[in-house]
Amino acid sequence: MPYDVEKPDEQWRVELSPGEYAVLRQAATEPAFTGEYTDTKTRGVYSCRACGADLFTSDTKFESHCGWPSFFDPKDTDAVELIEDRSHGMVRTEVRCARCGSHLGHVFEGEGYPTPTDQRYCINSIALRLAPEEG
Repeated sequence: MPYDVEKPDEQWRVELSPGEYAVLRQAATEPAFTGEYTDTKTRGVYSCRACGADLFTSDTKFESHCGWPSFFDPKDTDAVELIEDRSHGMVRTEVRCARCGSHLGHVFEGEGYPTPTDQRYCINSIALRLAPEEG
């Protein structure tokens, strides 16, 4: 599927730090409880660190105590792309940026968190950039 933002691999390597590249372009996972936004309570919009697309808002961020930022819903339904992931001997649902195809994390359902959607978008901090709300 073509993305609105497509770049050759060499360009992604230049534009992203090695850690950003590993997560966003190679689907790595940052270590739990190390990300800059894991415990952030700042109000604002979280965008894709690779292309700048708005992905999540602080209104849907919640404490899951899993080690990564968790959201119960994307900002817009078409902001993210969900793909079946059968790596590591598990069946999971990968979350990618719908604009550039960058790996963001995974979404889980039915874990019993008291959220409106019963979903947990478990997203790598390094895949996001927070634009704090003005005011």
